[in-house]
Amino acid sequence: MKDSQSPERVDHLPGTDMPIIQRKDVFVFSTDAVLLATFASVPKKRGRMIDLCAGNGAVPLMLTLRTNAFIEAVEIQEPLAELARRNVDNNSLNDRIKVIHQNINELDSEVAWGRYDVVTCNPPYFPVSQNKRDISENDRINVARHEIACTFDDVARVASRLVKDRGRFALVHRPERLADILTALRKYQLEPKRMQFVHPKSGKEANMVLVESLKRGRPGVTTLPPIVVYGDDGRYTGEFRELYETW
Repeated sequence: MKDSQSPERVDHLPGTDMPIIQRKDVFVFSTDAVLLATFASVPKKRGRMIDLCAGNGAVPLMLTLRTNAFIEAVEIQEPLAELARRNVDNNSLNDRIKVIHQNINELDSEVAWGRYDVVTCNPPYFPVSQNKRDISENDRINVARHEIACTFDDVARVASRLVKDRGRFALVHRPERLADILTALRKYQLEPKRMQFVHPKSGKEANMVLVESLKRGRPGVTTLPPIVVYGDDGRYTGEFRELYETW
């Protein structure tokens, strides 16, 4: 019998029969993770990928539906890393995904520096603020949402060290941080190449941006058509449903 007091719940990744255990008291994956998994370039055959700030493993799990690459998943919070391991095991993907419980700033010998074809990341979005109203009382949610354990500069620096020359780094973030994102990417020789904005409804400001950069790439960025999530009827648009639910 299910414990009604348990913080855990079992969902399915959109458009799949893949179960994923989540904990509402820590963090749960959302639209941004799914869009990142569909947006990121992947090795055509085999290769190596690594996902930073992996949470409960949603992005690596979905990426296995697009590539045969071996994927490593780095998560700092022990409860989330444990959920990721259980999710990998429940989906019989232990030969495809390895979960690493570690701060991205302290990976040391646990990863293959300069050897990855693609790095992905759904990082903490918000800088730490002096305004207490910006901070949740749940410390674990704070770490997932705010730049407490790592800043975006840390993410860009580590991604640049991990990815091979001409390898790619894909991320999802908030549009209001775009200047910080592009500045940090170029600082670490990650040249922005593809960008796509996500709007909650037509006529509304974007609330997400997807960016993919190329290690030591030439200048020049392609802006893809925007993604609109909801139509006037309050339902998912056809284009969003195709991205969100078709694998």
